[in-house]
Amino acid sequence: MEAEGRKQVVRMVQPMPGYAEVLVKSFSCMNTAIAECRDCGIELSKRTLLENASLTATEGLLFLICAMGWTLLRKAASRYLFQPLAHRCDLPPRDAAKMPESAWKLIFYTVSWSYSTYLLFLTDYPFFHDPPSVFYEWRATADVPKDIAIAYLAQCSFYGHAIYATVYMDAWRKDSVVMLVHHVITLALIAFSYAFRYHNVGILVLFLHDVNDILLEFTKLNVYFKNRAGIRHSLNDVVSNIGCCTFAISWFWFRLYWFPLKVLYATCYSSLQSVPNIPFYFFFNILLLVLTLMNIYWFLYIILLVMKVLTGQITEVNDVREYDIEDSHSPAVCKKYNHLYLKNSCKDGMRQRNGIVVHKRL
Repeated sequence: MEAEGRKQVVRMVQPMPGYAEVLVKSFSCMNTAIAECRDCGIELSKRTLLENASLTATEGLLFLICAMGWTLLRKAASRYLFQPLAHRCDLPPRDAAKMPESAWKLIFYTVSWSYSTYLLFLTDYPFFHDPPSVFYEWRATADVPKDIAIAYLAQCSFYGHAIYATVYMDAWRKDSVVMLVHHVITLALIAFSYAFRYHNVGILVLFLHDVNDILLEFTKLNVYFKNRAGIRHSLNDVVSNIGCCTFAISWFWFRLYWFPLKVLYATCYSSLQSVPNIPFYFFFNILLLVLTLMNIYWFLYIILLVMKVLTGQITEVNDVREYDIEDSHSPAVCKKYNHLYLKNSCKDGMRQRNGIVVHKRL
């Protein structure tokens, strides 16, 4: 017999909705929220920020220290591990220049996604199987569990580092501006979701995105390593082709199928059902919708690549993304890549694609 006065809340796991249900319910909720928001504006935002946001100076300092730590760690790993490995394998200059970037990202995303997988599938958190649960018993003053706080610190500081790295460390590509916007939005989502205690849905977002970066960088590394010491290695060639197809499929499944049906449905609809007048409802959902649009933007180029491969317009895929950068003859471009062993590339005016390098001029 239960103790007198004891309450037990039993919630049924809601089935995952379809696209139509997500669109209808999300649009309806947003419409209602807009109509009921009588005093929306700067003053309400300031008041909501002061009343609900929780972020300490210590947490901000940890973010800065870890962001600088990632940058220093990457420089050390590139100098003492990745670049010597590229020389030992006698990679072509252009591939030797790009390999450290992909190796660094592969290691980080593998570790971070593995940790997110652990949180979602090997603990008691039900967020993946029951996404609306991310807002159950939400409180602005709730403590963030230590295991989730660790993931947030690592991810937030990494994207802080990634903004710097995109401008000063990574090879500049035609989609680098879009990538920079992506990093800024991701950093804002991570930081604000932590401050407003939306960390449960944040872990779900990170899990659904990091897996694609693992496949992307793994495939790129196989592209770089398939030509070593002037010899073509068929195993790396086959693995890179399989990786490219797997990357395209996973992009659709995780970012365009699961992400709207699990995350957007929970943030646009379920959040208001669990917490009426939830703080910064429009701010977070607008950022998530922009993130979705960028995912669609990149996926269109992935489809374009697959179609060109299937129709024979591209005879060989040498990398795994879609944009190209022309290594022009200008001294500025050549100077930037000299330290990355790209002297011959600049001299010859070779065309480098951001992710996808093809032999055929398109």
